[in-house]
Amino acid sequence: MCLLCRSNYVSCTKLIFYFGIFDLNKQKAFTLIELMVTVAIVGILASIAYPTYQDSVMKSRRADAQGALLGYANTMERHFTVNNTYINAPTNPGTAYYDITVSTNPAVTASTYTLRAAPKGVQVNDKCGTLTLTHTGVKGFTGTGGSTALCW
Repeated sequence: MCLLCRSNYVSCTKLIFYFGIFDLNKQKAFTLIELMVTVAIVGILASIAYPTYQDSVMKSRRADAQGALLGYANTMERHFTVNNTYINAPTNPGTAYYDITVSTNPAVTASTYTLRAAPKGVQVNDKCGTLTLTHTGVKGFTGTGGSTALCW
């Protein structure tokens, strides 16, 4: 018994083809035009999404450098607590995309320092440029990123 028409299978099969539920003459593939429209739509979406993805990757690498700067500032403060000076503090290896250094301009003194995170590799194109952090916690940057709030 057929669940669709409640009759035997032979008459059900005739009804299915009569009402066009399964039409054997229908097209079973995509045309070239349909395929090209789909490719064009995917291309447009990709051209919008890729720059946004690149921006997100730059921000995450910058956040990694910010964390490294703050960690190095903690190291500097521990050194100051033990030695009562920032001079001869241990160095920091940096991150994969930023070199973390103690600034030479202004130079580190017994009571002051400025840490710098200079971008390297693909991160050189980052709009925020070099990130800085002073002994008083003042955050800065040298790029054209707009504001400290956006870069930090």
